[in-house]
Amino acid sequence: MLKKIGGWLLRIMFYGLALILCYQLWLFAQVCWWIKFNPSSSAFMDTRLETMQGLDSEAKLQYRWVDYDNISGNLKRALIASEDAKFVDHEGFDWDGIQKAYEKNKKKGRIVAGGSTISQQLAKNLFLSTKRTPWRKAEEAVITVMLETVMDKERIFEIYLNVIEWGDGVFGAEAAAQHYYRIHAKQLSPAQAAKLAAMVPNPRYYDKHREASGLLRKTNIILGRMGDSDIP
Repeated sequence: MLKKIGGWLLRIMFYGLALILCYQLWLFAQVCWWIKFNPSSSAFMDTRLETMQGLDSEAKLQYRWVDYDNISGNLKRALIASEDAKFVDHEGFDWDGIQKAYEKNKKKGRIVAGGSTISQQLAKNLFLSTKRTPWRKAEEAVITVMLETVMDKERIFEIYLNVIEWGDGVFGAEAAAQHYYRIHAKQLSPAQAAKLAAMVPNPRYYDKHREASGLLRKTNIILGRMGDSDIP
């Protein structure tokens, strides 16, 4: 009897591992596809649209893909300065940033800082839910390695710039530039770009509170750092 139960357990473990492997291969195939082809959506965009349509069935996302060269260098430098100063140098993870975020959160007793790189943020936005779980963080790390392995930094950053959330139903640099300034992403000034970068941690709140003192303060900090930003 025990031998029979052991056999069933081994089978369940085998099939479970096989399913996990198949899922990882599917993710990797998606990442490889996006080396040349642009994502039309992301897991996070789909989740937000579903939520919005739960309140208004006619709701739509503001989203339009634009190529890397059609996005202002000011916005690229602002995001690097704000989100991931070591982006061009690391291989997906900023271990110093993670350590500093951990120490800050431990001191405050709650999550007040994140150490996620642009590559990690992209991995999460493309594939994963917004729930903070050990499984999600582990999967995020695996996808980050996939992205960094098969894509160059410019391609990772190009996709990031196009799928990042910038307001209530607003996704990507072009939609953000149109939504806030009625201009194209290529035309963003340093000040406009810095303000958009400052919105990234809490875009839906700042969409409704565009003159918040915290937002203006962070905008000025980013402006001061943009000159030191290395972009791919």
